[in-house]
Amino acid sequence: MYSILVVAPAWVGDSVMAEPLYQLLSKKHRDLVLDVLAPGWTLPLLQRMPQVRNAIENPFAHGQLRLQERRALGVSLRPHRYDQAIVLPNSLKSALIPWFANIPKRTGFVGEMRYGLLNDARKLEPDALPLMVERFAFLAGDKGDVLRRPVPNPRMVVDSAQAKATLASLGLSLAKPVVAFCPGAEYGEAKRWPARHFAELARNIGESGGQVWIFGSGKDREIGDAISLAAGADDVHQLAGKTTLDQAVDLLSFATVVVTNDSGLMHVAAALERPFVALRGPPSSGRTGALCQKAQLLRLVLPRSPCFKRVCPLGHLDCLNKLSPQQVYQAVLAVLH
Repeated sequence: MYSILVVAPAWVGDSVMAEPLYQLLSKKHRDLVLDVLAPGWTLPLLQRMPQVRNAIENPFAHGQLRLQERRALGVSLRPHRYDQAIVLPNSLKSALIPWFANIPKRTGFVGEMRYGLLNDARKLEPDALPLMVERFAFLAGDKGDVLRRPVPNPRMVVDSAQAKATLASLGLSLAKPVVAFCPGAEYGEAKRWPARHFAELARNIGESGGQVWIFGSGKDREIGDAISLAAGADDVHQLAGKTTLDQAVDLLSFATVVVTNDSGLMHVAAALERPFVALRGPPSSGRTGALCQKAQLLRLVLPRSPCFKRVCPLGHLDCLNKLSPQQVYQAVLAVLH
């Protein structure tokens, strides 16, 4: 038996992009026991990854040192006698717990000068590993190994009985094809297609015989409500802020197609192998692009784009505002056919 503790990233999208690493570790170690230390809000994702034995909550928020508490958590993990830790975040703090846990092999990128805390430290070559999923997967190999491409696509599994129970508990029906909207984006306005465009697209979908389910966290409730109100249609179901991440994963598995900003739920849709249309703004899609065969990425090529800014330096965000609902609707039809 070979046991590994992975210290996972905090973002939902990054958590999904770590899943190919787990696939590669399972192939490398046939007797693998894999535990993952991750923020509580990402645990429902890890529970959908069959390679993971235990998903352990990491209670420390971004920026919090809380050294004594980190030491206590590390000491509590010592009885597991892990053979290796793989630390995916680049912060010094994220490498402390495996060190306190006395895990003999501690792997990760050098990051914040983590020599000593990591005794199997790798130098990140961004040009050689441009994609986040490749960077995570690279750490499955031994020092000196070259990453074998293609890297597997992220995959999550859904329990069909549980998914149907979630559907029933929320009073939803599959009588009409489901188009899922994911209008949120933690990154900021530079990744958000306008609510009025989502609303017009919802009307188009309703007129063509479909229904719309709107997904997101509590932070996305406002934009979800705005879309639902502007659409003014009975077949638009506003679920943003009203479901857990666990329920959202279940429900996304029923989607005929997903229309999404560049967000964590985009990566969830990809891992569920749902056809989707991703709406891109100024930030680059090169490093975090979703991995799925049934995807179409829409982006307008305008002067000074992509600018890689969180806020439009020109004050108009034309790269998203001028991406019309009709263009997106045609992309939805193309993905379906």
